Amino acid sequence: MLKKTLQILIVILFSITINAQELNCTVTVNADKIPASNKQKFTTLQNDLTAFINQKHWTNFNYKDQEKIHCNLSIIITKESGDNFDASIQIQSSRPVYDATYLSPVFNFKDKDFNFQYTEYQPLLFNKDTYESNLISVVTFYVYTIIGLDADTFSLYGGTPYFNKAQNILVQAQQSGYKGWNQNDGTRTRFTLIDNILSPTYKLFRNALYQYHLKGLDILSTNKKTGKKNIADAIQKLKNIYNSRPNAFLLRIFMDAKADEIVNIFSGGPYFDTSTLKEDLLKISPLNAAKWNKIK
Repeated sequence: MLKKTLQILIVILFSITINAQELNCTVTVNADKIPASNKQKFTTLQNDLTAFINQKHWTNFNYKDQEKIHCNLSIIITKESGDNFDASIQIQSSRPVYDATYLSPVFNFKDKDFNFQYTEYQPLLFNKDTYESNLISVVTFYVYTIIGLDADTFSLYGGTPYFNKAQNILVQAQQSGYKGWNQNDGTRTRFTLIDNILSPTYKLFRNALYQYHLKGLDILSTNKKTGKKNIADAIQKLKNIYNSRPNAFLLRIFMDAKADEIVNIFSGGPYFDTSTLKEDLLKISPLNAAKWNKIK
């Protein structure tokens, strides 16, 4: 009897493990700018997107609860015309820091070109080989981008398979007519983001992500001085990108997520000579000069 009970417990635990999804995502859909609208459909969309993102298995790996990627997708509806909507989408993600309760921001990006069709209760379906809708394409593109960036912080270039999946979604969506998928749609678009991430020109960006997080943040609890040095070295890699591409989109992506965190890391002990670091930061991101001046 005991043996049978143990077998049942093992099956239950195994079932839980194989269904351990990767994301812990909070989705919000805000339609306050749409007057006299049926607000219920936006609540339905929010609930359906939450289930779609969090309940689907996006990788071949099993994530423990503490390993899940925390993220937020905030959709702001700005215009409604029947079942067609103009919106923006803000994407944020973070990852846990070793031996700490702190979640480190990894990605913080606002996509202003998010237009889509949606009918309440329509099924949200994703097929990796077929374009279904702009709603599904944009959401899944950012899901794989989030997973890819997270993987890059734990393993050098570990996010490549997921960035390739995001790029495949982009290629399928390029004939849809929606903005953000093509090279001529602007400089801060989904096209630019994934094109730059996968470009050998910006390989140092991904190298810096890995060093900053795994070699820097994750050892601060045991060796603050070495952790700080490795983080500063990671920022110097970004400065090398700046030297050849001063307006690089990925530098803005990095600093939009990391500026406040960098200030916090280097504002406390132990002592670390920040003179070179501050010079690098001022070159990379002069818009954050007031923040960099807080570093002592």
